[in-house]
Amino acid sequence: MLRIMPVGDSMTIGSAGRHTWRYRIWRHLCATYDGPFTLVGPRETLYDETTDAPTSYAYAEPDFPRHHLAGWGEGWLHMAPLIGGAVRAHRADVLLVSLGLIDLGFYTNAEQTAQNARAFVAGAREARPGVRMVLLPVIPNIRAASDEAFAAQVTRFNELLAKTAADLDEPASPLLLASVPESYDIHTDTYDGTHPNAAGEHKLAAAFAGAMHQAWGLGGPYKAP
Repeated sequence: MLRIMPVGDSMTIGSAGRHTWRYRIWRHLCATYDGPFTLVGPRETLYDETTDAPTSYAYAEPDFPRHHLAGWGEGWLHMAPLIGGAVRAHRADVLLVSLGLIDLGFYTNAEQTAQNARAFVAGAREARPGVRMVLLPVIPNIRAASDEAFAAQVTRFNELLAKTAADLDEPASPLLLASVPESYDIHTDTYDGTHPNAAGEHKLAAAFAGAMHQAWGLGGPYKAP
């Protein structure tokens, strides 16, 4: 049984009424992966905008393994201390990680965020030495379009994340850097300039699926409707 843990911020947990890219990657692997697999993690809810809390189970399609380690307003800073325990408890084989935007926006600069990413990798490997990881660079959001300093921090962090992936990659515990979809457009692939709509969910799922297929032969090419 291949155990995949989605890890992320608000783009990964999703909000009430959404499918989430977690659902999209699950559907993709159901169609292309020839072995048993599931999604794992200590959480399974969506964020509820009416209560400002992660308390909703109102998925657009609820019939899938909804487990994850994601939180609205959480980043590398928050997940680095949690990842070891989560990986150990849920015996995760693969981590699909989308973090960094909230860190850069509110908590840490690019260099500090990169250090937290390295701590995250170390924590995951300490808990499960053979764990595999796919890291998605930060996708600039609507704030980056008007805030030059913030946009520069996003660019700098993505450079450091690429270096982290290159430095820490090892055969026993591969570390991949996914590619941000070239066609991703915050005006058509999000509903508010940051969070993915249905089209954006497919593109995020495709980024992870493409990395796993190309590097590990896991699954197949992503086919969005």
